[in-house]
Amino acid sequence: MTEYPLWKRIHESIRLFILRLIDFFYPIFKKIMPLQTFRYAACGGANTALDISLFSIAYNFIFKGHLVTLGFFTLSPHIAALFSALSISLPTGFFLNRYVVFQESGLNGRSQLQRYILVVVICIFFNYALLKFFVDYLGWYPTPSKILTTIIVVVFSYSSQTYYFFRARGEKG
Repeated sequence: MTEYPLWKRIHESIRLFILRLIDFFYPIFKKIMPLQTFRYAACGGANTALDISLFSIAYNFIFKGHLVTLGFFTLSPHIAALFSALSISLPTGFFLNRYVVFQESGLNGRSQLQRYILVVVICIFFNYALLKFFVDYLGWYPTPSKILTTIIVVVFSYSSQTYYFFRARGEKG
């Protein structure tokens, strides 16, 4: 019998814990949505809450609303906070999508990661453009702007991940 490395055992324990936790609440929603949609909503909701929290913390406490100068260019504080939050929520989101939500995907991990990064790059562009529009053009506060931006981007993200990036074996796409 082969002994799995510690990191694989930890990975599997975390994955099973998350699945059990999410599936515990599924019977309440069983009549209104399929299990995979519920898992996506739960994982996506948790990762979105993490992303918005990290954004708010970075904007208000790390960057403190000040411009961030990086060599030859300067980032506005809400854009710096966006990239800071994404540095954590991107890998967390991939883990949740690959190992919790879309377990039946017919793609190998590398293909999924490449496709996931592609959708994240598109989402980053949408986040950037919408945040610039809401904060810089309309003059709205950054955190509510981030929340509205997230709602808009989630619709694109769910559709692309469900029908293209993490499609199940045998599905066209």
